Formats: sequence, structure tokens, C-alpha cells
Amino acid sequence: MSRAAPTPAFVTATIAAPDDFESWRDAARDLVRRGVPPGVVSWQDGESGGADLFGALSAPASAETVSGANETPVRASKAFVEQARLAILHRDPARLDLLYSLLWRLQDKPRLCEDPADPEVLALAALVKQVRRDIHKMRAFVRFRAVPSEPGSSDQPGSSEEADAHYVAWFEPEHRIERHNARFFVDRFASQRWSILTPRLSLHWDGEVLGEGPAARREDAPGEDATEDLWRGYYRSIFNPARLKVGAMVKEMPRRYWKNLPEAREIADLVAGAQRREAAMIASGADAFAAPVPQGLEEIAAGIGACTRCPIGCNGTRAVPGEGAAGARLMILGEQPGDNEEIAARPFVGPAGQLLDRHLREAGIDRERAYVTNATKHFKFTRQGKRRLHQNPTAHEIDTCRWWLDAERALVRPRLILALGASAGRALLGRTPALARERDALHRTGDGTALKLSVHPSYLLRLDGEARAREEARFAADLRAVAEALQAEMVSGIDPSTGSD
Repeated sequence: MSRAAPTPAFVTATIAAPDDFESWRDAARDLVRRGVPPGVVSWQDGESGGADLFGALSAPASAETVSGANETPVRASKAFVEQARLAILHRDPARLDLLYSLLWRLQDKPRLCEDPADPEVLALAALVKQVRRDIHKMRAFVRFRAVPSEPGSSDQPGSSEEADAHYVAWFEPEHRIERHNARFFVDRFASQRWSILTPRLSLHWDGEVLGEGPAARREDAPGEDATEDLWRGYYRSIFNPARLKVGAMVKEMPRRYWKNLPEAREIADLVAGAQRREAAMIASGADAFAAPVPQGLEEIAAGIGACTRCPIGCNGTRAVPGEGAAGARLMILGEQPGDNEEIAARPFVGPAGQLLDRHLREAGIDRERAYVTNATKHFKFTRQGKRRLHQNPTAHEIDTCRWWLDAERALVRPRLILALGASAGRALLGRTPALARERDALHRTGDGTALKLSVHPSYLLRLDGEARAREEARFAADLRAVAEALQAEMVSGIDPSTGSD
């Protein structure tokens, strides 16, 4: 790029706000077009005060200050623009100089950002890494507390106290990431009214419009509320003393955030008692799997109600036992109880269960004559406001709970098992099956029991339109295959499975 224009003494370029990338880009483009080299530009971001000596001596960047504009388009790679959008959020006052120097050099070296040994490219990458880490920490460590609204303050007739609540959080980011993260919180908590207060500015969402307010103080946010106990209980339930690595824990949850995290108050006690708890877990686990197989379904129900051998069993929810008669020829196996099932303490009673019941009736299968249970017996969830959102159990949790499923199978001795979903398939096969490929065949488990794989009805509930109709038709076909296999077994008196594992 030709830069024949006379070089000015000094130029001050001011952006509207320290995190305003568009403002910086416009100013930087203008300076490059005018051939102003990085060494004579003094950048001001509105928060630098009067510390800049050159800024005090120079005039603003303008057409009158620098003449001889170059009409050659200013070039910048997509990779640079993406990194610059993040780097500008960093609090390092030298970031604007760095970005402009890189942009200036990009005009002669378009692939500059692909040079991993270039000192300025390395410096940019370091800024971006620190900003990304801060963005992640804000998303992970913001803790809302409910502030009850004044009676009658809602515009919605008949609105509940829960719906009227305003959730307020205090957070101290290391960099200027508040506006960048605002969309994340809007999308995640779209139906709730919330505010995030920070030392630089405040974000407010009223359910429809995102607003911005002035800086706040820690004492402007509410103190403890009922959710504090939930956070502490959740953290205690997921804390695994056998996997404790204090250095890794502090790296993931830096101490600077602890003062605003209710669960952080549990850390000292949990770390101090980790060795004792680990020993207790080992002893408990050894006793469990050395114990004799329960002799009745009631004994299994009592056992899973007290089971704490995996994190789900420790999350404070009620265990949901299987239901049906010992001797049922058909076992229907789901993944885990859901919100409705945990409340009712019965499997498949929520929307997914109602959909399953309809398809069973249409296939001619009597649910009352089947044994219905789940691969894991507790409800695993993540809390979003007042709602409990389903989370899939891990492979380890499914494998741990298989001891109870094997006990159920030993007592029920089904001739055929209908496994709904990949988690149910894993509980029987010891591996996660590929349902799309494997659901069409009739399989055998290790003990010769016929096994039919299909999708979980909750998957159908998440579909719409043609996709919903298509998948429901496949699900109905799977259940007809089960009914036909049961009928064939009843007529012939032989094992209905004809497929291979």
C-alpha cells in the first residue's frame, strides 16, 4: 500500500467507548487511508483520563489534521477482525495501539496473522485468550438472587409471585465483557426479569427489552435468599472427593470469584474431609457390589431409595422404582425418571409417558402386563430459575446403576425388553448403540433375552411437522414389531428373537 501522504507529528484518535469495536474500526480505517503510521497515533478510549502525554499535545484525527488520503481499500483478514472484536474488550490500555499496528502491517502482509512467531500476533492471541476466559467465567459464575416485586407491580393479570420476581446478580469481570455477554443471558433467561450489576455498568432485562444502567456497588445487589441453600446442596452433591485436584479446581474456579459464589463456602470443609469421604465411598461401594442380589422387587425399591453410589443418587431427588409384576414377559426400559416421574414416584407418567401409552395401545400392547423401569433410578437435572431441566446421565452413572437393573431382570425374567433411547440400550449392551442403524433388528442380550431398540418418546416430543410425523411412524412400527414378537412367542412357545446381536 502506498503511503505517500506527509507524516503528521502526532494524531489523537478517540473511540466512543473502550469496548466499542465499530468506533475503533472506523477510526483505524480512516487513519490507514490517510497514511498515518502507528508510531504517531495516540489512542484514547474514554477511560484513559489525562495520562496520555501525546494526546495532550496533539489534535484530533480529522481530515484537517492529516491530508493526502489514500483511496486504496483497507484490508483486514477475517481472523484478525474476529480476534480484534475480543481483544478490544481487554483492559490493557496498549491494546488499541497493538490492534492498529497489526492493521497497518496487514496492508503489506495480508497473511500476517498466520505467523505464530510474530511478537504482535502472539500478543494479540494472549489478549484474546484472557478475554475468552473472562467471558466463560461470567457465564459460569453469575448467581442470581430473587427480589420479590411489590404486590400489583406486574402488568400481567393473575401473575404469580414467581413470575413477578426480579432476579439480580452482582459480578466483577476482569475485562469489559458485560455487553458482549448480554445476549447469552437474554437467550438463557428470556422469560424472566433480571439485572446484572457490575462496577462498570448494569444490564437490565424486562422480558422484552435489554437496557443498560450506570455502575453499581456490591451492596446494591440483594443478599442471601433461598437459592443459596440449593447452590450449596448442588455443589456438595457433585463434589467427588476421589477426583479432587485442588490446583485444577482453583484454576477452573479462581479464588477471586469465591466471595460471590454461595457454593464456595463449602469448599474448605469439602476439601478437608475429602480423604475421609473417599475412604467411605470405597468401603460403601465394596459392600454394595458384594451384597447378595435382592430377593424381591420391594427390596430393590427400598435399596435404590437409599442408594448414593453415583452423583445422581446424591442430588436429593426421590428414587423412582420400576413398576409391574415379576414374571412380566415384556420389560420397557427408559433412560431415567423425569420431573413428573420424580414427583409421582412412578415411571413414564409425564408427557413422554402419555405418548408412549398411546403408541402401546395402538400397537395392542397392554402396559399393565409389562414391567416398566429406567436405566438410572434418580432424576438428573440442571436448575433454570424455578424449573428443573433434564440432563442425560453419564456412561459411568448408567453403568453404576446397572447393578439394580440386573437385579430387576433376574426377578422379572422378561422374554423381551423394549429399550427406549441410547442410554437404555447402553444399560443392556454395555455400549452405547447407534439407534439409527441398530433399531431395525431384534437383538439378544448376553443371557439370550430378546432386545428391541427404539428412540425415547421424549425425542418425539421435541420434533415438529413432517419430522415428528415421520419419526412417530417409525416408533409405531417398532412397537408393532414388539407386539408381533410377543405374539409369536406366545403362539409357538419359543424365543421370539430371530435377529443377531
